[in-house]
This record gives sequence, structure tokens and C-alpha cells, in this order.
Amino acid sequence: MGVLNLRRNRRTAPAAESLTQTQQRLVWRIAALVLDYPHQSTLDLLGDLHAAAADIPAPAGPDLVACIDHMREQDPIALAARYVETFDLRRRSSLHLSYYAYGDTRNRGMALLRFKTAYRNAGLELGDHELPDFLPVVLEFAATTDPQRGWRLLTTHRAVVEVLRLSLHDSGSPYAGVLDALCSTLPELDTEDRAQVVKLAAEGPPEDTVGLDTYALDPALHPHIDEYPIGATR
Repeated sequence: MGVLNLRRNRRTAPAAESLTQTQQRLVWRIAALVLDYPHQSTLDLLGDLHAAAADIPAPAGPDLVACIDHMREQDPIALAARYVETFDLRRRSSLHLSYYAYGDTRNRGMALLRFKTAYRNAGLELGDHELPDFLPVVLEFAATTDPQRGWRLLTTHRAVVEVLRLSLHDSGSPYAGVLDALCSTLPELDTEDRAQVVKLAAEGPPEDTVGLDTYALDPALHPHIDEYPIGATR
């Protein structure tokens, strides 16, 4: 993985500054849909998503358009198979943000709890069918429910998003452009982020799969835990 080439994306200044808040949230909304499993309901929206992305300034808009164009050209069955191969079968390109640091271990429970607490504090109850650190869920939350809390979740996991972006580029995935678009809405990597990227990319997720502690994932059992409080820094 090209972990030493962390500025591969031709940005010299934070691209987030060139987007309005509405455009930033639109990038997140489109990315949430495109990065989710390609159900027929999503495929039916690709024309509308293409039109919306085309109005977003570079680099985010063109990056999204390129991936959407690829999806529109693919046979749905082949597209679904490629999606599973990319995100479900490759440990280094998982869409679950806490997986990179903790794998499927009990230590991951508290990390997942912070996501669930963020959603609950914003008045959103996440269903049991999806883990709360799934990137499309985080992006949907940031785009449509609570941009401030969503932004905090994304920037707190900035290094993980970068590892995913690099992994998709290294494998030649058309989804890499979606991560490019997402990263263009986020702050540039700082020194701490860069060190974490190198560490996560070198070590990979832990392989000790002892199972998640489902008891620990209920925010009601941990009322003292607030997700990254308003005004707090990372």
C-alpha cells in the first residue's frame, strides 16, 4: 500500500473550503448511497445521482461522476459481486471504521458504542441490521440528520478513511474516486493522522476474532458516555 504517498490526491489546500455546506452534505449523501450495497433501489437512482454530482465543484463532483458512470455501465450481478469482493472479502478495504483498529474483538465494543451514542444523542435509533460504524451509515447520518456530530465522527476517523482510500487505489477499484471525493470534504491529514495511517496500513486489523460484546453496545447501559462532546477536540 502506498502509505508514504499520502497526498496522492493532488490537493494542495483543504478542498472542504471550496464547497458550501450544502455541497459538502450532498457529497456525503451521494457517497453514502454509492458505497452501500448496490440494491436495485440504488441503481434506479444513478441517473439522478449523476445529475446531482455533476453540479458539485471539482475535485469531488468529477470523482463521484466517474464512479457513478462505472456503476451505470456494469451488469447488476457483476457489480454486486465486485462490491462484495472489494468491501466484504478484503480486510484492508472494510467499510466498518472501527474494524481497522480493533478487528472483530471485544475491544471494538466501546468504539462502536460511541457511534451508537452519537446517533442516539441526535435522536436517531439505529436498527439492529447494521453496525453503527458502517461508513455509508455515518455518511447518511452526517448528510441528513446531524452534520456537526457526523463531521466529528468522520474527522475522528480521518486516518481510517485515508487507509481505505489508499487501499482502494492500490487495488484499482472504481470506488477509490468516492473516497477521494469524501476526503476532499475533510481536513488534510495532520502529523498524528499520518502516523496512524502508517501504523494501520502496516499492521492491518487484529486477527483475534473473539466476538463482540453485545451488552457493551447498548448506549442505555452506559449513560456516562457521550460521543465526542460538542466543542471537544480529538
